[in-house]
Amino acid sequence: MYAIIDIAGQQFKVEKDQEIFVHRLEGEEGANVEFNEVLLIDNNGNISLGTPFIEGAKISAKIISHLKGDKILVFKKKRRKGYKKTTGHRQYLSKIQIENITEKIAKPAKAEVKEIAPAKIEIKPKASLKKKAETTPKSVIRAKPVSKAEVKSKVAPKTKTEAKPKTVSKTKTTAKAETKTEAKPKTATKAKPLTPAKAEAKPKTAPKVKTKTKKKAETKPKKETKKE
Repeated sequence: MYAIIDIAGQQFKVEKDQEIFVHRLEGEEGANVEFNEVLLIDNNGNISLGTPFIEGAKISAKIISHLKGDKILVFKKKRRKGYKKTTGHRQYLSKIQIENITEKIAKPAKAEVKEIAPAKIEIKPKASLKKKAETTPKSVIRAKPVSKAEVKSKVAPKTKTEAKPKTVSKTKTTAKAETKTEAKPKTATKAKPLTPAKAEAKPKTAPKVKTKTKKKAETKPKKETKKE
């Protein structure tokens, strides 16, 4: 039976009574430690996987001692600069021993809770408003008799205001009438007598179409070649 667990960011495959070195843990030597981040457990072929961890699984271990790891040398150099540097490092570790691997923790049984039926509450309907009005009559207020003279004195008839006719200014109307009546007659334009040349209009003749004629090339007299 083995398991794969996560301890301080590192994964380890562990078995019972196995000793491993891990990063420095909090706790003194001889103290017991439990790890709940179990990724996988193989129990004689029965494999159980977690998503990402298995619920209820845990691994118990014991711290044996705290120590330092082997020295690691760190050398640095820059060429053509004359720079060289060496440093060393020793990691703080803890040695633990696996004591037990448990797949699941038995959960305590839940106590059965009996369901109590809710008590029924009867709600009586309220009495209608009409019945209340009938049972509790309102006090009747009787109006005092009023004489007709008092009513007439209180209510006076509204007097209609007679609309006055609009007065039109005579000056404006007379001025407009005079302007219309005293319209100047239009002066008749005398037609000028037409000249006989203009009166006797010549009939229009169709425009002549000029035809392009190719001029014959003038033949120049050939020079007489003198025969010797």
